[in-house]
Amino acid sequence: MRIVFSIIALFISGQVVSQQSHQWAPDGKGYFSVKDNDIRFYSLSGGKDSIFLSAGELTPTGATSPIKIKSWTLSESQDQVLIYTNAKKVWRYETRGDYYLYNRKTRQLKKTGIGLAPSTQQFAKLSPDGKKLAYVVEYNLFVEDLETGVIVQLTNDGSRKRINGTFDWAYEEEFFCRDGFRWSPDSRKIAFWQINAGVTRDYYMLNATDSIYPQVIPVEYPVAGEKPSTYRIGVVDIANSSIRWMQIPDDPIWGTYLPRMEWAASSDELIMQHLDRKQQVSTILLGNSITGETRPIYIEKDSAWIDILPSWDQDYTNGGWDWIRKGAAFLWASEKDGWRHIYAISRDGKSSQLITRGNFDVMDIAAVDEKGNYLYYIASPHNATQRYLYRSRLDGKGEAERVTPTNQPGTHYYDISPGARYAHHQFSNHYIPPIEEYVALPGHAALNKESAVVEALKTADPSSVPVHFFTVRTMDGVEMDGWMAKPAGFDSTKKYPVIFYVYTEPWGQTVKDEFGAGYNHLYKGNLLQDGYIYISLDNRGTPVPKGRAWRKSVYRKIGLVNIRDQAMAAKEILKWKYMDAERVAVWGWSGGGSATLNLLFQYPQIYKTGIAVAAVANQLTYDNIYQERYMGLPQENRDDFIKGSPLTYAKNLQGNLLYIHGTGDDNVHYNNAEMLINELVKYNRPFQFMSYPNRTHSISEGPGTFEHLSQLYTSFLNTHCPPGSR
Repeated sequence: MRIVFSIIALFISGQVVSQQSHQWAPDGKGYFSVKDNDIRFYSLSGGKDSIFLSAGELTPTGATSPIKIKSWTLSESQDQVLIYTNAKKVWRYETRGDYYLYNRKTRQLKKTGIGLAPSTQQFAKLSPDGKKLAYVVEYNLFVEDLETGVIVQLTNDGSRKRINGTFDWAYEEEFFCRDGFRWSPDSRKIAFWQINAGVTRDYYMLNATDSIYPQVIPVEYPVAGEKPSTYRIGVVDIANSSIRWMQIPDDPIWGTYLPRMEWAASSDELIMQHLDRKQQVSTILLGNSITGETRPIYIEKDSAWIDILPSWDQDYTNGGWDWIRKGAAFLWASEKDGWRHIYAISRDGKSSQLITRGNFDVMDIAAVDEKGNYLYYIASPHNATQRYLYRSRLDGKGEAERVTPTNQPGTHYYDISPGARYAHHQFSNHYIPPIEEYVALPGHAALNKESAVVEALKTADPSSVPVHFFTVRTMDGVEMDGWMAKPAGFDSTKKYPVIFYVYTEPWGQTVKDEFGAGYNHLYKGNLLQDGYIYISLDNRGTPVPKGRAWRKSVYRKIGLVNIRDQAMAAKEILKWKYMDAERVAVWGWSGGGSATLNLLFQYPQIYKTGIAVAAVANQLTYDNIYQERYMGLPQENRDDFIKGSPLTYAKNLQGNLLYIHGTGDDNVHYNNAEMLINELVKYNRPFQFMSYPNRTHSISEGPGTFEHLSQLYTSFLNTHCPPGSR
């Protein structure tokens, strides 16, 4: 339930430069980039670039064109290049394809997985010694000897319901677990997840467009209240395929989760994060890979929920464990003092040292520079709409230091090189388009003669865009950040219609000082030229750096606290003399669609028109990992789920509603639409509805889809919330 339109992502590919358009060299003195299917090396110390691997070298024998690079990795020896191509989509991401290996010594290119069906390999990884390649095919784990080409199947029981080396839908969606196996440092063993989804009921989607007879598509999907898929962690010996299963505690009635697992800086131990069903108790386990015995070393509890991700801003796909002090300690994020800080936890769990000090939240770990004794991280102590690079000493001494220059207000992303000598820096704010440059750390000096960011800030005019940021305080004493885009030719003596863009849930922040704030991608034409005011607000519960209490005040109250915050803020805003309180619209997608419905139904005196896309109408239909994390268990507090669901308030609809959903949505299922329709029909409430056959949660598939959706959205808005001043 996570479509929150990252504004900057509308203008560039992803929130940060994609991994494969920029990859650091192991020594951190330069980077690789793919250009015209050549892999080129750019030296930051010498300022030169050269071809590391040419497109010609990537042309298979007998072929007339090179393989197309989707992504690539370099072996530790730098002699071998593993290339991923022919990628196919699995749910959200293209994680299934083919792999080729180029040997820089022999100058030979060969395809791996000979004899396997095309585009079936997943997450292929070279062993640390570069002699073998492991990958998943059809729910089973395989290893290939790169010298002989012999392929050995390490697991044999894989199926859609018993998954080896990768994950079920819920783990992938909510824990960002996709690549489910790890090579041991000595290349002799592989640790992997086995997910047993046999206990998980299927949700049946119906494909009624691709054949005369509709086809049923099952998805293993545990809704709130259903027991999670069970799991095991196995360690398979490459020499004989024997498997040692880790002895991990489980709750036979309620179930538990294991979202993180890595080798514990050695080939004899694993380190794992274990969560109870409610995700309120996090236990770090050390496991002996030889005996299978495990022991808890660090336990943390929270009365609401515990976040497992090291970043709020991007999907985290198996990013590893940050070990320091030669494996004697690791870094860990915790909110136990009311702020999200980073601690150094000793390997035995007996000591915990605070590294980042102050009344602020760490938003993301950027780099660990153990040689220099610094941890680099993202924070914004004074403005929750922005992002900056900071650093603190790894020994916990001293105060936090801001690395980003103070004269560069806005949103900053950093990809820091090994050794923390350089960083790829990306910047934008609401009036400056995205800029990329390389900087030296810690001084932040641009490697070219003039910093492109500095030059842009010198000449940019904040008044050149019709967007400004503001705060509003509600009658409940809640102060919220917002942005507002004013219409062309704005005249404060006239009244204008206002559109609120919402998300409101714990996964999405909409008010960010980045380029594109105030832009509506669905509106056909120019929203501001047509005479609308456009606003977005971040309520309590959204993942902004305002402390634990702000974020977790919505526990068991999603659909109530977040909705009241939005409505009370809108009530204050509508007091402004240029707001037309009779022309007030709200819209959102996914969680924002749910918020739109709740606002329209619970506060019909404020919101007159709403457009909800792919909304959760009934919280009991959404997956257990997400919904139970923030709402508890239906077995214990079912009323909270009902009180927070738009379905409960549908009878109150007074205004104009357009509801949109894709029938092939594997995320927020289409039955939400039909439940809502039933309720609106029951109470004789008029509304407009559009279903998109066989489209997923993004409603992006099929020719003409976006054009149709955009026209539908715009026409409904223009009709029921007419543009222009009065």
